[in-house]
Amino acid sequence: MCSIFGIFGLQSGDDLGALRRQALECSQRQRHRGPDWSGVYVDEGAILVHERLAIVDPAGGSQPLLSQDGALALAVNGEIYNHAELKAELTQPYAFQTGSDCEVINALYREDAPESFLNRLNGIFAFALWDRQTGRALIARDPIGVCPLYWGHDREGRLRVASEMKSLCEHCADVAQFPPGHWYDTATGKLTQYYRRPWRDYEAVKGVQVSPTELREAFEAAVHRQLMTDVPYGVLLSGGLDSSLVAAVAARYARHRVEDGDRTEAWWPRLHSFAIGLKGSPDLAAARIAADALGTVHHGFEYTFEEGLDALPEVIRHIETYDVTTIRASTPMFLLARRIKAMGVKMVLSGEGSDEIFGGYLYFHKAPNAREFHEELIRKLDALHNYDCLRANKSMMAWGVEPRVPFLDREFLDVAMRMDASHKMITVGADGKKRIEKAVLREAFEGYLPDSILWRQKEQFSDGVGYGWIDGLKAHAEAQVSDRELAAADKRFPFNPPLTKEAYFYRALFEQAFPTPAAAETVPGGKSIACSSPAAIAWDASFAAAADPSGRAIAGVHAQAL
Repeated sequence: MCSIFGIFGLQSGDDLGALRRQALECSQRQRHRGPDWSGVYVDEGAILVHERLAIVDPAGGSQPLLSQDGALALAVNGEIYNHAELKAELTQPYAFQTGSDCEVINALYREDAPESFLNRLNGIFAFALWDRQTGRALIARDPIGVCPLYWGHDREGRLRVASEMKSLCEHCADVAQFPPGHWYDTATGKLTQYYRRPWRDYEAVKGVQVSPTELREAFEAAVHRQLMTDVPYGVLLSGGLDSSLVAAVAARYARHRVEDGDRTEAWWPRLHSFAIGLKGSPDLAAARIAADALGTVHHGFEYTFEEGLDALPEVIRHIETYDVTTIRASTPMFLLARRIKAMGVKMVLSGEGSDEIFGGYLYFHKAPNAREFHEELIRKLDALHNYDCLRANKSMMAWGVEPRVPFLDREFLDVAMRMDASHKMITVGADGKKRIEKAVLREAFEGYLPDSILWRQKEQFSDGVGYGWIDGLKAHAEAQVSDRELAAADKRFPFNPPLTKEAYFYRALFEQAFPTPAAAETVPGGKSIACSSPAAIAWDASFAAAADPSGRAIAGVHAQAL
């Protein structure tokens, strides 16, 4: 994973030299995402800059990726997991210039329409492809929005795109997020949604069953695909269900090299796992149990509250949000990424997405029926790029560590989401006992993990690193923000005014890094927990009054479920 920056719509009177220098300066602000190499492409119509984190083909594969005739220039942030299959399916000859998994996008562009070939890509990506012959740029983002992408126009009307907002804010008054699952054609000025799945409609999944074997095998295949790497890698292991399942499956494949069909021994056959928390945190204890059971080389790191507090301004600058839950969880992840980078690891697998697919959040206990349960899952998936995907990607990439998320693998999603949500609901069984959240996933992996991990109660990540973390943040904000300031929050922050002192504190730090109105508008309004959704409030009216997004604060559900 890397970073991209592009300027399109150049005119004959533009000073290419000055624009090139400006593009390099803007791209340098996101170089933390790609510290290994920088590449630049300039012609009379476009400028592309790429900051590379070398994961596949580290000796080659530098970007922008050019076609043999020089007509195509491609800058990609991401990974295409099924690139080998796509290359084998090409109907026209294409002279590949590198071993990069992403170069297949150029070949597909040459023989197929964007709507078609984008739906064949299984990966995480945000890219800008420039066709010099037609003067056309194609910009696209992966279906869920795992990879960040922003766009806007400078004062001369030129289109600019970048992996992070910080590279655009100075020159684009209209900076905004590029929507996941869409592509944009500069030739037509049309933004098109390409990712539309039947399972979004409950009627399409009603009555559908997915066997535990099919669910397990689909996830195993997803993890196996995402072990594609030519550099040292590891797994994030909080000791919760999701990260432990990722680690358990990865451990089964770690000894062989995925890139040659598992025929040879892996270059780094021992799987390393990583966890972080305050001293005595629930996650550190559970992660050690899981690591011992799986036989990983485990690294559990402790951080202090003061270290986390000191990092907050930098964390907010990197993750580019003022959302309370995201900042709480991003800070320990940011600190962990720095430790991982220091150990020479460049890629990690993580467990994001499982709660959105299976209804893992504790408020799902209140869902009244399968239809509403399913519709809430769709809403959560649609918002994921603003929260957990943003957190995992930006807090890790702040230190040049690439996160991959097997639960959001395109093929696995098609299996897990076509299951009738009635099988995912937290219902009362014949024995009178209430099922735990994500029971259908746990049952599919019986025997993979110790029962203490497989059936562990859900924790928010920001809770699991130690309850003192959230309590300390609240206390610190209470001391920093006066009652008078909070009462006047809507005057200082008319867009998305903060509702708590903690939210006000984060918003002030965000404003220091990103003072423009457009920057503030890239962050969605409301509370990030789903209890802010109209559907969830309809399930339980008490959710409407919950100002705190911690899992412990959801109408007593956390305590009742333990």
